[in-house]
Amino acid sequence: MHIKKYDFDYSRRFFMDKMAKGAMGAGVLSSMMPLVGNTGDISKAYPEELTNIEAFTKGKIKTGDIVDANNVEYVKDILDPVAYIQIVQQGRRIRIAPTSTDVTELYPRDYLEATLRNQGMGAFDATGNVVVKDTGKPWIGGSPFPDPKTGLEAFANVTMSWGRHDTSVYSVEDNDIGPDGDIEYSYNLGWCEKNTVGLVSNPDGPYWEGHEDKLRYQSVWFTSPNDVKGTSFLNIWKYDQREFPDLFGYLPAFKRVRRFPTNQRFEPLVPGITFFLSDAWAAGDPMLTWGNYKIIGRGPFLGSQSGTWHGDQDNWSKDSTLHGGKKGLNFYEVDFQLCPEVIVVEAEPIGFPRAPVSKKRVWLDVRNMAAIAYVTYDRRGELWRSFEIGFSQQKKGQIINPDSHGNPEWSWSYVHAMDVQTNRFTRFNHAQSIKGGLKTQFNTEDAYDKYLTIQAIRRLGS
Repeated sequence: MHIKKYDFDYSRRFFMDKMAKGAMGAGVLSSMMPLVGNTGDISKAYPEELTNIEAFTKGKIKTGDIVDANNVEYVKDILDPVAYIQIVQQGRRIRIAPTSTDVTELYPRDYLEATLRNQGMGAFDATGNVVVKDTGKPWIGGSPFPDPKTGLEAFANVTMSWGRHDTSVYSVEDNDIGPDGDIEYSYNLGWCEKNTVGLVSNPDGPYWEGHEDKLRYQSVWFTSPNDVKGTSFLNIWKYDQREFPDLFGYLPAFKRVRRFPTNQRFEPLVPGITFFLSDAWAAGDPMLTWGNYKIIGRGPFLGSQSGTWHGDQDNWSKDSTLHGGKKGLNFYEVDFQLCPEVIVVEAEPIGFPRAPVSKKRVWLDVRNMAAIAYVTYDRRGELWRSFEIGFSQQKKGQIINPDSHGNPEWSWSYVHAMDVQTNRFTRFNHAQSIKGGLKTQFNTEDAYDKYLTIQAIRRLGS
């Protein structure tokens, strides 16, 4: 009889022991990060039960299977609570994709190279802000803590660079579904974010000269329908994560730019949308306006890390996969994979005296430190809202959206956001273009002048 060295429960016992001892390095059979630096292949860091869904479920679920209400109990413990509710109560289904063991498929190439090059150089200064170890200068690029030991280190990897590019311009199709299952609002919107430090594709170095006191500029503007067309907002993030961004907005009805209270980040930008500024990338607020960060769990998890970019469809649309909800309009059918190791982080909104949120819980995939699930709880501690992001290389068969080096681009592909208490639902599709002519693009040189100044949002509004 052949006795397996690593039986079905080996990883569960390993992660429990790891949490009890406070040991936080990524990997089970060996440390993950050296494998990433050597070959990019992390398969030797994990036993088969963490890289093969069939082994994990003892044959109950296989790659290519659809998870729905009939078989979701086999994977209930590795889904976030809102995804489970959606599958059981609202007819959602997800497709199981192979686990990505080649980490180069989970990053933009420049960002991964910066993460490896700068590994071990991240630190916190006396104020709690991320700096370069020994010099105290602003961060220089990539994830500052690719093998995080604390909840704050884990969260810094998301906060310091949302989209993992120096500059990102996204075309977004938004649909907002009411409790009865009808689409109540549909918007086309542009989203732009530009980092000013930690640059990874800038030939002049990691800093945008003259802007080292900031972290990023970020804007969002609406191009349709006509009643909101021209509505636009600009966030200017300070590098000091104890301070709130400056928030400006242009409202076409008033034909002027006004300054908004920047700590009111738990409200929808436009009617119907189930998305707050606080939700962006699961890290939409300055990192130190939240506190009591703690790692509450570690282990395998199901998340969307590949196969969700539909570059072979017109405008990268996923509408042909719509299903679930009362009218079959809620969910995209997307690919989930067994993520071998995920860190679960909780935090509390210490900088918001009137916050309607008591805590947030975020699942971060240690392979690339992307937030693959996020839920918030109301003041009573009841489950309130979710913000699920799917990521993917922008490659579909032979159709490739290349970066400047010829590698497939990597980015978010969709968002499912839900208020479980009101049963309102928002879905974003990362589109190729939207009404008004905006096209998705990365590291474009003219983004600041076009989208990221007060003059720009006034111009976009008019």
